[in-house]
Amino acid sequence: MSDSRPSANGSALGSPAKAAATSAAAEATERSQAWTPYQKRLFFFLSVATFFEGYDFLALTQILPNLRRDMGLSPGEGGALVGFTNIGMVLAFLLVRKADVWGRKPVLNLTIVGYTLASLATSLMPNALGFGLCQLLARFFLIAEWAVAMIYAAEEFPAARRGFVIGLIQASSSLGSITCAGVVPLLLKTSLGWRTVFIVGAVPLCVMALARRSLRETARFEQVKASRDSTFGQASLLRIFRGDPIHIRTVAYLAVAWGVTYICTFNVHAFFKEYAVAERGMSDAQVGATVTVAAILSMPLIFYSGRLLDRIGRRMGAAVIFGTTAVAAVMTYQLHSRLGVTVGLTFAIFGVSAVLPVLNAYTTELFPTDLRSDGFAWSNMLIGRMTQVISPWVLGVLAGHLGWSTPLSATAIFPLLVLGLILWRFPETAGRELEDTARLH
Repeated sequence: MSDSRPSANGSALGSPAKAAATSAAAEATERSQAWTPYQKRLFFFLSVATFFEGYDFLALTQILPNLRRDMGLSPGEGGALVGFTNIGMVLAFLLVRKADVWGRKPVLNLTIVGYTLASLATSLMPNALGFGLCQLLARFFLIAEWAVAMIYAAEEFPAARRGFVIGLIQASSSLGSITCAGVVPLLLKTSLGWRTVFIVGAVPLCVMALARRSLRETARFEQVKASRDSTFGQASLLRIFRGDPIHIRTVAYLAVAWGVTYICTFNVHAFFKEYAVAERGMSDAQVGATVTVAAILSMPLIFYSGRLLDRIGRRMGAAVIFGTTAVAAVMTYQLHSRLGVTVGLTFAIFGVSAVLPVLNAYTTELFPTDLRSDGFAWSNMLIGRMTQVISPWVLGVLAGHLGWSTPLSATAIFPLLVLGLILWRFPETAGRELEDTARLH
């Protein structure tokens, strides 16, 4: 990418010459940042696909009280069910790392088709075991789709706008959550009840399964593929740990960042309806309205979060976002008025969404192209998401004794711990090409 800063020799130029040079450099930078027609189509495709990640993410939390009643589950068993389905997110490790071998395109295609079928199958399940297995499979494909979408965004868009693009695509997930919050109260009133939620979520993806044919492989992966030897396809499962020791440390730091973050952000979102119904006396409709209003109010902030990371940098952006997330978690689960809860939830939804572009950016930027999917899979799926399996069960058990507000508000400490890790160990990567950021450690 062209550099718009004056060169070292620029100081010797006269004022008109300097102005002309600066203008030419700025125009070159603008041209290099302009999106091609394919990038525009790719952005739309990735945004729509990620929209359904947000829809499904909220769907289970919105139907959980109804599902528990239908299937006779206690709060602890409901938490265990959520944790069980999240095993699919950990298993997504197996599929995501294949994007470094098969390519980004075939893996993304497979995830879209697989999630569509798993979501439809969920609507047919007669018991908690069948439901859990289908949702485990759905999340296996869904999280793999999300990870590969972020890798596409990092590899195919200009460096100066990488945070912005990753943020916008992640914001599409929030739009999916808003849609889910708005329609679930209506869908629960249909004759099929909670089953309708998964039917509605899967049908539009059938169209996406057809639209995927126009997708290209990323240019960076094609370049790496052309330089490989014939044995790369049989690369060891542990290959990322047998190369440069820097990659081991990077996986470890990112895994801690992801896992500790999820203890707060996943559960603050996942159990809000349980808390609102049990401790604030809200109905399904009131919860849906509260979540919808909070999500809509949070959208301008969410859409700006990616641009924030490009303008003030990853580290300072993380300070704003992770600090806000911690405060919002306490507000949401400690304030008693519906207005206070709504305000807290607004910033909590912002935080839950905005921490992801921060960590997505670092996870895609700190590994070389041939290890990018492998590094993402190890740090996010296999290690980082283990807290999404364990923590819902722990919090469900604690809620049975203490109620929901105390243990959930206590999770606010975890975003602050992650912020400390970022400021201590993570470099500034904003505006740099991936080939440069992979060497910043």
